[in-house]
Amino acid sequence: MSHLTLGKKWLLIMNRQILRLAIPNIISNLSVPLLSSVDTALMGRQESAAYIGAVGIGAIIFNFIYWSFGFLRMGTTGLVAQAYGSNDREELMNILGRSFMVVVLGSCLILLLQLPIAYISFWLLDGSIEVERLAREYYDIRIWAAPATLGLYAIMGWFFGMQNAIYPMILTIIINIVNIVANLYFVNHLGMKADGVALGTVIAQYTGIVVAIALFFYKYGYLTAHFSKKAMMQIQAIKKFLALNADIFIRTFCLFAVFAFFTDRSADQGDTLLAVNMILLQFINWMAYGVDGFAFASESLVGKYAGGKNKTLLNKSVHYTFIWGMILALLFSLVYYFAGESIFWLFTDQSDIVEAAIPFLFWTALLPVFAAPCYLWDGIYIGMTASKEMRNSMTLALLIFAVVYLLLKPYGNTGLWLALLIFLIARGAIQWFWWSGIVRRAFKT
Repeated sequence: MSHLTLGKKWLLIMNRQILRLAIPNIISNLSVPLLSSVDTALMGRQESAAYIGAVGIGAIIFNFIYWSFGFLRMGTTGLVAQAYGSNDREELMNILGRSFMVVVLGSCLILLLQLPIAYISFWLLDGSIEVERLAREYYDIRIWAAPATLGLYAIMGWFFGMQNAIYPMILTIIINIVNIVANLYFVNHLGMKADGVALGTVIAQYTGIVVAIALFFYKYGYLTAHFSKKAMMQIQAIKKFLALNADIFIRTFCLFAVFAFFTDRSADQGDTLLAVNMILLQFINWMAYGVDGFAFASESLVGKYAGGKNKTLLNKSVHYTFIWGMILALLFSLVYYFAGESIFWLFTDQSDIVEAAIPFLFWTALLPVFAAPCYLWDGIYIGMTASKEMRNSMTLALLIFAVVYLLLKPYGNTGLWLALLIFLIARGAIQWFWWSGIVRRAFKT
């Protein structure tokens, strides 16, 4: 077989692997912003813009709570993918066991501290009195979904590491269908508002964790024979797990800080601009979750090839993941550019909100192509378990965001959006700059 033919064969195999993992991820990921979009649309058809702002602020609070535990998915995926690549069945089960230890402790912590978390959150996110009242109703109900949500993070991360993108897709679709149906029923038929949206989320999350456990035992029950409590509690392994997760926690906290600040500055401009920005963020969410389909694929493939010490295939997986991810980002930009205003009307029927949004629709077309690299690099870094570099790149990007915002503050909402754009570009640029060093360290070349 000629080198050219062999090269084409490997190209075909690599792209098949990427798409086999990415397509289910994209389908499942896009169902997540579909849910938040339905919630926004339901609240956007209430009598006041305060309802949109309330659900937006409530979502920011829970993003902070759950993103803080995002390491349960990201860290678990990278470690499991590497154990999978080296065919270490005992470690596969031990990683899941350590993850669920954190789930139990984290859930107890969140529920015990729910009152101080609420007090600090509503003090920091300074919305109007009406927005805060509605957001508090949302918070008081949704907080009880914490155990199920954290459990789903852990088990979904484990599935991804096992190169299984189908089960997370099934779970995400089931969760979001249950959530959307419940929200529509509670809001449209029972007359509930933000509290109905929150209750639907709680029901959906517990449905999801029950299905997830059933799927695990259906396909991977045989691995429980390799579980070792003694090995799971090994001090060095726990230290490595906690160190990795601590770095991802700091990284995630910095990311949350940017979007929390963005929401707070939006609220400071009044309920109308808060509603505008919360809807525009839905556009960004659609793009981010779509591109994350390829980022999740890279987590699995990069982790597998790093664990198997195959540098050639690792580099190829990174290269072709970027090509596919950027093509998808460009498609999002084109759709938003040509149909942005029409899409915006799907979220609200209030003409004053739409009119206020028109000057800022440009950002929804600009951000996808410039923001996509940082989402793709995140997946690659997770696969390499390069947690320190993830942490440091996010910290630097946060500092850049702060400086840029201070310089652009006089430009109001335009300055706020430009600062967000520069933050996302900075993340991707720093990660790209550090990548070769991470590869050299991993393969000691």
